[in-house]
Amino acid sequence: MILEDLHTYQLHLIRERKIASSSLAQVVAALRFFYGVTCQKAWDIEQIPYPKRKRRLPVVFNQTELLRLFDAVQNLKHRAILMTLYAAGLRVSEVVHLRISDIDSQRMMIFVHQGKGRKDRYVTLSHRLLGVLRDYWKLERPTHWLFPGQDGQRPLTRASVHKFFKKAVRTTGLIKPITVHCIRHSYATHLLESGVDIRKIQLLLGHRSLRSTQIYTHVARNDLDGTPSPLDLLPDAIEP
Repeated sequence: MILEDLHTYQLHLIRERKIASSSLAQVVAALRFFYGVTCQKAWDIEQIPYPKRKRRLPVVFNQTELLRLFDAVQNLKHRAILMTLYAAGLRVSEVVHLRISDIDSQRMMIFVHQGKGRKDRYVTLSHRLLGVLRDYWKLERPTHWLFPGQDGQRPLTRASVHKFFKKAVRTTGLIKPITVHCIRHSYATHLLESGVDIRKIQLLLGHRSLRSTQIYTHVARNDLDGTPSPLDLLPDAIEP
C-alpha cells in the first residue's frame, strides 16, 4: 500500500505540481534513502523509479566566437578567468578556487583541488595562458588565491563570474543560448575535433564515467565533415 501511495505522490508531482525532472529526481533519492536505509523496508528500491532524464546536446562556441568573447572583456582579470576556463576545461567552481601554487610552470600543469566528486586532478597548462596569467599577476599581485574577491582573502564568487560573462556575451551580440559552462563544453568538443583521444578528454575533464564524455561525439564535426547534403547532390535547378 505504501508503494502505491508513493507512485500516486510521484504522479501528483508530475501532473499537478509540474516539477522539473531534476527536482523529481531529488525527491526520489530522498524517498529511496528514507524507506530503504532509515526504515529498512525489504523492497526492491527500483520500484520507486527515477524520472527519465532529458539528454540535451551541449551548446558550444566556435573558435571565432571565443576570440570575440575574449576581446569583449577589457578587465584583464576577467579575461584571464575566461581564458583559463577554456584553456583547461575547468568548471567555474574550480577556476575561482585556484591558488597561485596550483600553477606549475615547470611541468606546465595546473592542479585542480577537489573537483566535482571531491577528486583532485591535473590538467595541461597552455603556454598562451601562462603568458596571460603572468601579465595578470604583474598587474594585480594576488598573494594566495589566483583570482581573489574584493577583500583579497576569499576567492572570487561564482556569481561574479556569471555576471561579467553575461555582460561580455551582450557586448559580442552572440545569440546562442549560452552559459559560462559552454566554455567547458567547447574545450572538450574542440579537443575531440583536433583528434585527442576521448579517454584523455575524460581524464582532463574529471569525468567518472566515459559515458559523460561521449556526449561530445554528437557535437564534434569529425563524423559529419565531408558528408554532403542531398540537396547539394541534386542537378542544378532549372531557371524560371
